[in-house]
Amino acid sequence: MTIENVQHYMQTVGRKAREAAREVSRATAGAKNRALLAMAEAIEAGRAKIQRENARDLEAGRQRGLSDAMLDRLTLTDARIDSMAEGLRQIAALADPVGEITGLGYRPSGIQVGRMRVPLGVIGIIYESRPNVTVDAAGLCLKAGNACILRGGSEAIHSNQVLASCIRTGLEKAGLPRSAVQVVETTDRAAVGELLKMDSYVDVIVPRGGKGLIERITAESRIPVIKHLDGICHVYIDDRADPDKAIAIAFNAKTQRFGVCNAMETLLVHEGIAAEVLPPLAEKYREAGVELRGCERTRAIVSCEPASEADWATEYLAPILAIRVVPGLDEAMDHIDRYGSAHTDAIVTEDYTRARRFLREVDSSSVMVNASTRFADGFEYGLGAEIGISTDKLHARGPVGLEGLTTQKFVVLGDGQIRV
Repeated sequence: MTIENVQHYMQTVGRKAREAAREVSRATAGAKNRALLAMAEAIEAGRAKIQRENARDLEAGRQRGLSDAMLDRLTLTDARIDSMAEGLRQIAALADPVGEITGLGYRPSGIQVGRMRVPLGVIGIIYESRPNVTVDAAGLCLKAGNACILRGGSEAIHSNQVLASCIRTGLEKAGLPRSAVQVVETTDRAAVGELLKMDSYVDVIVPRGGKGLIERITAESRIPVIKHLDGICHVYIDDRADPDKAIAIAFNAKTQRFGVCNAMETLLVHEGIAAEVLPPLAEKYREAGVELRGCERTRAIVSCEPASEADWATEYLAPILAIRVVPGLDEAMDHIDRYGSAHTDAIVTEDYTRARRFLREVDSSSVMVNASTRFADGFEYGLGAEIGISTDKLHARGPVGLEGLTTQKFVVLGDGQIRV
């Protein structure tokens, strides 16, 4: 497409989204749920076609030299297709947030004042690699009463388009406008720039992808952005931890999946327990193909490469782990404060007071006690799915589910009151 054609195309997409948003905002919960369930059925029925189109993207990605982490994100296995369908069903089972009134109370004047939860309007979502985002985003935006414009990466174009057809099938079966969910059909990078300027049509932008993409969107967007830049997640093993529990959590947090933002990138270990837990952990990591990089005190206990200053601030998204031995809880929290990305951090300890301090003082969007950082996502939190994880403090934080895709307005109920 020429730049003029891209502009015209994106303006048409934006106009259709704005028109659809009004209709979706007043759709009943029943209609939205019927659409979600029909989408799930269409995905399951189209499994073979989805995997054929996904295979085209994977082959093209290998030829382009995509990293193993990117290819892992791109792959739609049977389990991930099942998860997409199950996510839609979970969203359908959730209470509809739209129209909920909270905090309603009388004022001295006799009026009642409360807040009503309402849709954001039109949400633009820009993402890389993961085609499952197409389904998660469509389902969440729809249930929260929004229209959405989805712009996936060129590496997933065939996967995203076949999933878009399943989404349209669900919308049509429920009598909702097809343009409530639009997957951008062009891979031209100019489409992203146009989307970021469409503040007359789009109310919020949600980026999901690498740091470069998110930094670009944050710098260029005229529209508010819900984002996170990095997932530099930590597990701190306290000297009052159960060793078996600590080993299991630290191993899972790193190896359950490598190329995800909630995987542990730095392991912090109290000096009082390091000699007990690091040797068995190092053996397990090596068996799983994980390269270890450690501080001097770590290298005195286990064999590994030396960690540089840059390692503490790196999101690897790969089988690489930085390890640091620390004198205690305060030093662990200082390290997290200095190098962390406010995504997800966990402590393993049997000491209630230290656990409470960690929860209170670590300023991340998810803070955990005795659990793997891999639980930090919307599906595991009971949100049905998530549209992303926000490390900002406004307006949503952590996994962004239905509530994060709505806002509130004040409502006032009166019986003829006038102000004097």
